[in-house]
Amino acid sequence: MTWGRLQAVAISGAAGQGLLLTLLPLLAVSITTDPAAVSLVNVVGQLPWLLFSLFAGVLIDRARRTAVLGWSFAVLAVSALALAAIGERGGLPLLLAVAFVVTSAQVLGDGASGALVPEVVGPDRLASANARLMVIEQGVVRFVVPPLAGFAVGVGTGYAAWGALVCALLALAMMRGTASAPATPSGQNPVRDIAEGLKYLVGTRLLLAISVAVALGSFASSAEFGIFVLYAMQEIGVDEFGYGVLLACTSAGWVAMSFFVDAIVRRLGYSWSMRLAQVAMVLSAVALALAPRSPAFVGVVMFLNTALVLIWNVCSQSSRQRFTPRRLLGRVLTGHRALAWGLNPLGALAGGLLAAQAGLRSVYWMAAVVQVGALAVAWFALSPKAFREAEDAAAARAVAV
Repeated sequence: MTWGRLQAVAISGAAGQGLLLTLLPLLAVSITTDPAAVSLVNVVGQLPWLLFSLFAGVLIDRARRTAVLGWSFAVLAVSALALAAIGERGGLPLLLAVAFVVTSAQVLGDGASGALVPEVVGPDRLASANARLMVIEQGVVRFVVPPLAGFAVGVGTGYAAWGALVCALLALAMMRGTASAPATPSGQNPVRDIAEGLKYLVGTRLLLAISVAVALGSFASSAEFGIFVLYAMQEIGVDEFGYGVLLACTSAGWVAMSFFVDAIVRRLGYSWSMRLAQVAMVLSAVALALAPRSPAFVGVVMFLNTALVLIWNVCSQSSRQRFTPRRLLGRVLTGHRALAWGLNPLGALAGGLLAAQAGLRSVYWMAAVVQVGALAVAWFALSPKAFREAEDAAAARAVAV
C-alpha cells in the first residue's frame, strides 16, 4: 500500500466512524436524559478496547495488515446499515450494540493502520506521518462530520447512518487490490503470542510509562466525554447542532496543530513535548469545570486542549513505532491500547455516576485530579535521558539483527 492510498482510505473510513460516533450520543439523549444511562453508551462502546485489543494484535501481526483494515470497514458498514434501518426505534439496546460493534471495528482498523505506517514511510517521517493520519482520522473529517451529523439528526437520523454506510463501503472499495507485507506465520499458541507482545511492552520502561500516563488520561477523558453531550446542552446551553460545532472545535485544534507538530517535536524533543502537552490536559479540565455559560469559551478550551493532545499522541505513537521490533508491532500497539484504554469503560461509568450524584461539573474536577497523576508520570518517567536510553537500545538491537 502506498502512503497516498493509506491517507485516502483513512479519510473515508474516519468519516463513517465519525458519523456513527456523533450520532450515537444524540440518539441516546433523544431516548433518555439520565446521565448514567447516556454514559452507558460510551461505557459499552469502550469495552472492545479492553476485551479485543490483545487478540487483535495477534491477528494484525499474523495476517496481511491491509486485509485486517478491510475487515474493519466491513464491520463498520454492517453497523451503519443496522442503525439506518432501525434507528431510535431499537431503543437503548440497539445503541449499545452498535456502539460496541463500531468500536470493535476501530480496534482492528486503528491497530492495522498504525502498523502499516512504518511500512510506507521512513523512520525520519514517522512523526509527520502519524500527525497526518491523526488529523485525517480525528481532525479534518471530524471537523466537518459532527456539525453535519447534528444537522442530520434534526432532519432524520437515517441520513447520518446512510452516510456512514456509504463512507464505509467506499473505504472498503479502495482497499481492494492493495497489499502489505506478507503475513508472518507462527506456530505459537495465540496466548503465547499475546504474552510475547505484552512482555516487551511492560519490559520496556519508556513504553510502559507512556502506557500508564495514557491509562490515567484516558480514564479522565472518557469520564468527561461520556457526559459531554449533557454538559454541552444543560450547562452551556447549546442544541444538537451546537453540540456538533463544539466537537468540531476539538477537531479544529488537531488540524491547526498538525501544521506545527513536527517542527515542535523536532525543536523540543519527545520528552518536553509530552510533558507540556500533559500540563495542558490538566488545565483544560479545570477550565471546563469553571466554564461560564459560554459556547465560545468552551469551544476555545477544547480547541487548545486537543491541539496539545495531538502533540502527545504523535510522540506516543511514534515512540512505539520507533522502539518496537517490526514483528511485534501489531501486538505492542494493541497491547498498549488494552492497558492504556482499558480504563475507558470505568472512566465513562465513573463520570456518569458522579454526574448523577454531584452534578455535571464535578466530573471535570475529578478529571483534573486524575490528569495530575498522569502529569507526575510524564514528568518523572519520560525524561530526555529515558528517550536517549531507548534510542541506544533500539540501535543496539538493529546492529545485532
